[in-house]
Amino acid sequence: MDAVDRDILRILQTDGRASIRSVAERVHVSRANAYARINRLVEDGVIRGFGARVDHERAGQGASAYITLKIVQNSWRTVREQLQALPGATHIALVSGDFDVLLLVHTPDNRALRELVLTRIQSIPEVLSTRTLLVFEETDLGPRPDRPGELA
Repeated sequence: MDAVDRDILRILQTDGRASIRSVAERVHVSRANAYARINRLVEDGVIRGFGARVDHERAGQGASAYITLKIVQNSWRTVREQLQALPGATHIALVSGDFDVLLLVHTPDNRALRELVLTRIQSIPEVLSTRTLLVFEETDLGPRPDRPGELA
């Protein structure tokens, strides 16, 4: 990856709907070159997909929480598969520290969140314990124009 590739990534992170022509003009390469670079970034797995940044509250997902999980040693892959299937799960990370997994979920309301935690997550045999941290407000940082060399 070179500086042009990083510039392309920053542009697409800011506006995933940017046209090839617009990207090419902004990074000073031909449209064919921009197209080839974007395809290569996709094929290499650097770009995992294109999507929209959603305001979860406006989309009917008014309750958000980070859930920490302690899990049975060596059960990460099994637990990850089950967590991926949960409605509203948007981010899962295996971490170090006082807990093993950090899960971000968005649900319609606190009742749905309670159901998700108490019924779905705590029923996974490899989950030893959970702690739920309610999100009162969140800000999606995205790419930072004040840090042009940094990817989000």
